[in-house]
Amino acid sequence: MRIAGAIKFVVAIAAFLLTFYVISQVLDIKMDSSLGKLLVRSPLESVAHPTTKAPRYRCGISKICPEKHFAFKIASGAANVVGPKICVDDNVLMSGVKNNVGRGINTALVNGKTGELIDTKFYDLWGGDVAPFIEFLKKIPDGTICLMASFDDAATKLNDEARKQISDLGSTAINSLAFRDNWVFVGGKGIKTKSPFEQHIKNNKDTNKYEGWPEVVEMEGCIPQKQNE
Repeated sequence: MRIAGAIKFVVAIAAFLLTFYVISQVLDIKMDSSLGKLLVRSPLESVAHPTTKAPRYRCGISKICPEKHFAFKIASGAANVVGPKICVDDNVLMSGVKNNVGRGINTALVNGKTGELIDTKFYDLWGGDVAPFIEFLKKIPDGTICLMASFDDAATKLNDEARKQISDLGSTAINSLAFRDNWVFVGGKGIKTKSPFEQHIKNNKDTNKYEGWPEVVEMEGCIPQKQNE
């Protein structure tokens, strides 16, 4: 009887262990399956919830330019602290980081056919002399794109001759540009019409964003490439 009871006890223990093993294996499989669902998304789920990213256009402007156009973005200086920035076709031509901007009118000259940079200059029109600026404007070759941005003060030393030279590039606001106004402009040497690319904010103590200076003025767009005549 004792032997028979011992045999039954061993069989019961073996059955229990076997049952426990089977259950544990099933649970492991289910846990692995659940973990897999948490860690791995199916291709269909990825398609159903795609990650959208806004496209980036040249110079960071808000649209894509058509063929045979140059993208540009330009900003005036902020008070007398942060310099202006001029970008054409994803190339930053002038900025404080490049250390090629200064008080007055900052100008970048670009080849109207190729978009290549010709020159960058800034002229201090508060404490400097306007004569070198006038000579610079007179020597700009026909077909050149001219991008201009103010910094601090761009008008104190402007005279009629300087204003006429800039007006001939297509500017309409240059004749009313005054002390510490903010201004950006894109024109061209030999342009036959007034430029559509110009922004001007007056220095007004009642509306200025900074003490003594108006807010930064920014402008972006697409400049038509000069075609062979």
